[in-house]
Order: sequence, then C-alpha cells, then structure tokens
Amino acid sequence: MKYKVTKTQFPEVLILEPVIHDDHRGLFYESFNKKEFELITGLNKEFVQDNYCISKKNVLRGLHYQITKPQGKLVRVIKGNIFDIVVDLRKSSKNFGKWISIEVSSKNQKQIWVPEGFAHGYLVISERAEVLYKTTEYWFPEFEACIKWDDKDLSIDWPVNQPILSKKDEDGLEFKDANTYK
Repeated sequence: MKYKVTKTQFPEVLILEPVIHDDHRGLFYESFNKKEFELITGLNKEFVQDNYCISKKNVLRGLHYQITKPQGKLVRVIKGNIFDIVVDLRKSSKNFGKWISIEVSSKNQKQIWVPEGFAHGYLVISERAEVLYKTTEYWFPEFEACIKWDDKDLSIDWPVNQPILSKKDEDGLEFKDANTYK
C-alpha cells in the first residue's frame, strides 16, 4: 500500500497518509495515484480540476460548497499548516450540522477526502500555507454557497477570533438559512 487510510468521525471523510521515502537526498512520495485511491477508499472518482492557493497566517477560506454540481475534494498542504474543517450538510445524515477538524500540514503530509455533501473550509495557522486540492466537479461561481465561519449553530472552535476573510466569506449565510443536501 502506498497510503494509510484513517476514517474520521464521519465515515465518508477520510484521511490519507502517503508512504514517504526519506533519505539523505530528501524525500519522495506519490501524492496521487488513481488506482491506489480507488483500491484504498473503494471510491471511483474522476478529478476534473486542481486548485492551488497561497495564503498568509490567519486567512480563513470557507465554509464553501456547491448544492448544484457538488464537489468532492482531495485536499493537501504543500507548505505550512492549516486547520481544516468539514461540515456535514446532508439532512439525511445522523451527523447533519456537525463538524470535524483536522490539522493538515506539509510536515504530516496528510490528505483529507471531503466528499460531496459537505462544506469545507480552512484556516492558515502557519506564517504562510500553500494548499492544493483536486475536485470531482468544476467550480461554478453561480452555484457556490458559503456558510459563515462563526455561525452560532455550528459553534466551530476555530483557533483564532479575528481571521482575515474575503468579502464572500464575510457575507456567508447562517447555517439555518443555508441550502443543504437531502
């Protein structure tokens, strides 16, 4: 196996840890292999887009999702550390409205699989972070939705009180007013 897979409190959200080959020259690992991904997760997903983002400390991106044309995301950090959040938006789920957090970093090399039906966001906790994620659907700005990072109903325990936000993230909806999945 080229990856170790760990289930989270949400069985559909997975943490993938690659086998790292480290020696006096540096390190090497396979960051993605479609056959291996299918073998270890049981998922046959086609990734159609890669997104690369550089952010400084205390930048918070999210909580984003698309109801129409939902995206699954495979997230990893190339440089730095992020506090990654996943929120279950599926009304039919016993975890509806609950969230989990995972620290993802260039040091631990963890990747997180965020399936369709979940909102995703992260906070940069290092001086700078470079994040790369694959998506199973294209980004459609007309379908993108955002839930407020500090929503009272979700009560996410972010490790910062005054994050740096985009206008879109500042204007996010309250969870109770957001469109969710069936």
